[in-house]
Amino acid sequence: AAHLDVVVLEARERAGGNVGTDEVHGYRVERGPNGFLDRTPALPRLVQALGLSDQLVPASRGSRRFRFLCVHGRLYRLPHGPLGLLATPLLSWRGKRDLLAELWRRPRRPSAAEADESVYDFVARRAGREAADLFADALVTGIQGGDPRRLSMAACFPRIVALEQQYGSIIRGLIRHARERKRQARRAGQPPPSPPQLWSFREGLQRLIDALVQALGGSLRLGVAVTALQPATDTAPGNGPAPRWLLHSTTSPPLAADAVVLACPAYAQAELLAPLDPPLAAEIAAIPYNRIAVVALGYRQVDCPQVPDGFGYIAPQSQRRDVLGVQWCSAIFPERAPAGMVLWRALCGGVQRGDILDWDDHTLLRAVQQELAQVLRVQAPPAFVRIIRYPRAIPQYEIGHLARLQRIDAAGQRWPHLFLSGNAYRGIALNDCAEEAERLAAEFLRRFPPPASPAPAMPADARPSGATPP
Repeated sequence: AAHLDVVVLEARERAGGNVGTDEVHGYRVERGPNGFLDRTPALPRLVQALGLSDQLVPASRGSRRFRFLCVHGRLYRLPHGPLGLLATPLLSWRGKRDLLAELWRRPRRPSAAEADESVYDFVARRAGREAADLFADALVTGIQGGDPRRLSMAACFPRIVALEQQYGSIIRGLIRHARERKRQARRAGQPPPSPPQLWSFREGLQRLIDALVQALGGSLRLGVAVTALQPATDTAPGNGPAPRWLLHSTTSPPLAADAVVLACPAYAQAELLAPLDPPLAAEIAAIPYNRIAVVALGYRQVDCPQVPDGFGYIAPQSQRRDVLGVQWCSAIFPERAPAGMVLWRALCGGVQRGDILDWDDHTLLRAVQQELAQVLRVQAPPAFVRIIRYPRAIPQYEIGHLARLQRIDAAGQRWPHLFLSGNAYRGIALNDCAEEAERLAAEFLRRFPPPASPAPAMPADARPSGATPP
């Protein structure tokens, strides 16, 4: 909006946070997310607004069709849909019976006091403990790198919880929801909707960050770490007019602002808010993060003859392996490795194996190579290695997260024109961040509407008889 003067302060010397692509010796290594799903329209809208739609590349067909689980050191194809689950060798006949019974299990109608439920307990209640031990673990390992017995189902997977409440069964809900989408497309004269697609850019996700930096222009100030927030008036929070803010940093004079958005990690937000509002800061600081190491490896293609086509594999944390999973990056998107080479990313750590990040690079690399030798039969040494460590990587929406958000929102009312954002609150993925940004932009326009244009003066000959000019 032209009437708003926006300044973006970034503590680092590069924009994008954990999103970015390192180009080294012909390899394109994603530092954080590997791509984004078009499940919601917010991020595709942003891509279009930045003029990048023609630079998108879809994930390969093989990576969409084939994903694997590593169980007892062997790879099993991850089943697709209810019928695939019933055919998988990963479940016993009792496990498949329990899974099929999900169609007839009554939905849980919890009271407000007991509304939260762990991912593990939800899956066990709906599909049986055998399915929960395997698939609930794999689900949160692949997305959050968390503990299924501690993560909140309602906070992490609200759409699945909504299917149970609306249809009484997850399987029935998925089937009916798919049918309804097809009917809606038919009525609108459109082709049947396709499943969510994974996308990136030929140059990697760094292309998105570079376009955002270019669009912001001089509004973005890199290397400016905010050290303190200070209300610019003596007005107590919640009384009288909303306070304006002064933002202090070590690299520039205080910046005056009518409103402040904190989009840094939760622990950084808590540190800034602690002197102003200790109870609010304590709630935010209580949001935990896991620890993740990304180990990128380049191999000669001829040294990897037994690696199947696909996206990669997940090792459920119950397997107690040193690697959470491996993404076959050069099989997912084009131009990720030099000719004749492949690029993979091994992800290590997570909530249950955070100790791995205490290992030095040599020990970590040796553990990853042993994993690849056992699971993928790759004996050759890698031709390329890059290790990226995140001591605080992904926020964990543990049981009680939604109640904590309510308390944070209530406490935030004490500070009008202070907005809390980022992936620690309502979604960890790029899509979620784009949706949150759209919501926040709409709220800003509501709070700070453009000034009304003055009404044009009425010509003298058009005034009613006896009227005088204003």
